[in-house]
Amino acid sequence: MSYQVLARKWRPQFFEDLVGQEHVSQTLKNAITADRVHHAFLFTGARGVGKTSAARIFAKALNCQTGSTTQPCGTCPSCIEITKSQGIDVLEIDGASNTGVDDIRELRENIRYLPSQSRYKIFIIDEVHMLSINAFNALLKTLEEPPEHAKFIFATTEPHKIPITILSRCQRFDFKKIGLAPLQARLRYIADQENIKVKDSGLAIVARSGGGSMRDALSTLDQVIAFCGDQIDDEELQGLLGLVSRALLLATIKAVLERDPGQLLALVQKVDEHGHSFRQFCQQLVELVRALVVLKVVDQPGGLIDVGEAEFQEINILAEPASLEDLQRLLAILIRTEADLAVSNYPRLTMEMVLVKLAGMPAGIEVAALIKRLEILEGQLALGLPAPKAPSVEHIPASQTMDAPLPEEPAVKKTETLSAVGVGEKNWAGLVEFVKNRRKPRISSLLEQSSLLLLELPCLRIGMPGRYFSLADGDMRQAIQSLAVEYFATDVKIEVEKIGNGDKAPLSLHEERTQQESDRQKKLRENAIEHPLVKSALDIFGGKIEDVKPIDKGFV
Repeated sequence: MSYQVLARKWRPQFFEDLVGQEHVSQTLKNAITADRVHHAFLFTGARGVGKTSAARIFAKALNCQTGSTTQPCGTCPSCIEITKSQGIDVLEIDGASNTGVDDIRELRENIRYLPSQSRYKIFIIDEVHMLSINAFNALLKTLEEPPEHAKFIFATTEPHKIPITILSRCQRFDFKKIGLAPLQARLRYIADQENIKVKDSGLAIVARSGGGSMRDALSTLDQVIAFCGDQIDDEELQGLLGLVSRALLLATIKAVLERDPGQLLALVQKVDEHGHSFRQFCQQLVELVRALVVLKVVDQPGGLIDVGEAEFQEINILAEPASLEDLQRLLAILIRTEADLAVSNYPRLTMEMVLVKLAGMPAGIEVAALIKRLEILEGQLALGLPAPKAPSVEHIPASQTMDAPLPEEPAVKKTETLSAVGVGEKNWAGLVEFVKNRRKPRISSLLEQSSLLLLELPCLRIGMPGRYFSLADGDMRQAIQSLAVEYFATDVKIEVEKIGNGDKAPLSLHEERTQQESDRQKKLRENAIEHPLVKSALDIFGGKIEDVKPIDKGFV
């Protein structure tokens, strides 16, 4: 007798054998029990999850000679014929090969005849989405008014390609991908029945390679048995499937989190020596880091991660000391690297440099902590205070978010008078301010642009730039003198001299203010650039200082 592959040998024969599709099995059994069986069904889902097998089991349940039952006997002629795909009244049609309208017309002609020996004539059309539009239109009338003896079961992996007019006339059942735990349990049962010695860790690898498909997992197990025989070793299994060992993956993530670039380079060398694909290696790292992220955000991950019990303990230990921010950043970079490796001419070098970069990146800091630091930074800059030296950002623990109270604000020193030249407490700057207060804007503006040459009462000698000298006529001089007499409370004799561009005259009040403002702005920028908190902010967010604006007039 020729060899029968595991996927066919262990094909589900009863509702209870449908692994991971209990919601479908229970609904179909309830319909049979209540005698409310619809005339058309649509089974959708990924490949190898049991759609066609469920259709056959349902057909056996409806046509079993013991009567419509949720437990077909499997021994009557009808059940045996359906199991062997030789049923006269149960027709399996490949939608990919019978796409034309003529094929559907032939099917419609066949429907008119009563079943030869069974209760129902059942049509199972696999990959029904491959039918042409004309074929669907030809099928539509039959689905709308089917004969009582006919039942339709459609199976497809792409339900979105089926016209809505067909979908609305069918009961739809969505088959889920099979989880790792039930898939591994089924593989264990089959391996034990076949006398295959394999560890649970090896079965977990086979189950994971199936990607939620029982058929794919059994095909992989067939391949492994052909290579390894009855004794399956994990290392041989991983080598056959081109997978990197789980221990190597865990060691790689551990070295990244422990900032050990030397260890990472050694691990990459091992991957290369074993002949593994670096893209496959990166994909497995992505899956592992994703599992770590899930463990950090979910207390009971359940079916969110497909790992066995032993492996769950290992990755749980690995995830414990890592921060969520670091893992998310690691995951994002690995995903980009996986795409880069697809086109890289130097895959090993690409993988090495990315891992070394990850090992050298500073630890992440929570956004809330950064915001709090920036708020305190803004407050200290507003007070114009030199901040205490802060450690570099990569060494600041997340718990130390600068919660300490700010130092008390020292008394702000009063700015010195712009010009100290004068008599007693009265001076040139005071005279100009006095004129301003007397609401003489034209005179005060002229005096601000002029230089004080001599103040030895009663003599007051003023130097005026050439462009303003014409304004100092007799009336203007008289007005200035009257205001000076009032301010100094003594006789004042005003002398006005013209100052040229080449003359070395003292700075005017306006020029003094301009120079001081320039010096102040320069000092502000220097203080800002050297300020530890500003440096920390630049380290955190990157970038450069474009402009510095004073936020407090007392800050010098």
